[in-house]
Amino acid sequence: MTSPATSSPAAPAPVILTGDRPTGPLHLGHFVGSLRNRVAYQNEYQQFVMLADAQALTDNMDDTGKVHRNVVEVALDYLAVGIDPTRSTIFIQSQVPELAELTFYYLNLVTVARLERNPTVKTEIALRNFERDIPAGFLTYPVSQASDISAFKATLVPVGEDQIPMIEQCNEIVRRFNRLVNKDILVECKALVPEIGRLPGIDGKAKMSKSLGNTINLGDTPDQIRAAVKQVYTDPLHLKVTDPGHVEGNVAFLYLDAFDTDKAALEEMKAHYTRGGLGDSIVKKRLDLVLQEMLEPIRARREEFAKDKGQVLQMLKEGTMKARAVAAGTVDEVRRALGLSYF
Repeated sequence: MTSPATSSPAAPAPVILTGDRPTGPLHLGHFVGSLRNRVAYQNEYQQFVMLADAQALTDNMDDTGKVHRNVVEVALDYLAVGIDPTRSTIFIQSQVPELAELTFYYLNLVTVARLERNPTVKTEIALRNFERDIPAGFLTYPVSQASDISAFKATLVPVGEDQIPMIEQCNEIVRRFNRLVNKDILVECKALVPEIGRLPGIDGKAKMSKSLGNTINLGDTPDQIRAAVKQVYTDPLHLKVTDPGHVEGNVAFLYLDAFDTDKAALEEMKAHYTRGGLGDSIVKKRLDLVLQEMLEPIRARREEFAKDKGQVLQMLKEGTMKARAVAAGTVDEVRRALGLSYF
């Protein structure tokens, strides 16, 4: 008599770590680059979403209140777009001290020269005009990020192409630690680059950024959206309606490509604009309609969640406790491997 076949247990879903610095409201750039992907990822992966308040202090130490205020505001944006705290673990970085402990250990595995060579860090230092007055916490951000990723043994990290050097440095630290202790305790990760990685600002600059003030925020009112759309950069050579226009580099069309679901109508509009006879005001009217329809339900959900911020904080507390339990397990393994377990 043969015994009934038994199915082997399913392998655990891969782990994703993602998050944002809570320094201001989230905007369309965040929505395209990460938020809408996170809503999809939570159905396939174990997803940890981090509010990186401690990291935000590396260049906001003179205004800690801004970071504090925006933790709940960014959490409201998460909930409004559909990130579900029952399927994604949303947590606050500063409330998981194990991450800081790992950073302390990992700092011994990397040199200052290596940190200064990191292309992402170099770019960010130049943008902030730090020159040689670089806050040490800012310089060591790649080490902190390696701690965040490895604490949860994430194998996938959604990032833009400009952040790939950070993932490479994280893996360098992971490999060096594993060689040092002669055990495969930490795991390497891969960059998960979104299809549309970055939206330009409404002014046509390369990046939509809170600091540049060139954003359309997810919680903006209809009037704020309308006013921003009027400022959207189009084709500076398209001076008359009859002039042929350029679609390439035209922010209005870039936004329509990202958000307009009627692709056939959009292609017709592009063709009309290219041959001439279509004014920028008509294109912007279409863009305003598309954005208003997309953002209205997000804004409504946000307003509903905002009625009970205490409940939002409770959700963050529960997510943080869950995240801390996972990170504590990794820290215990790391301590034991380093011979720092005594009792």
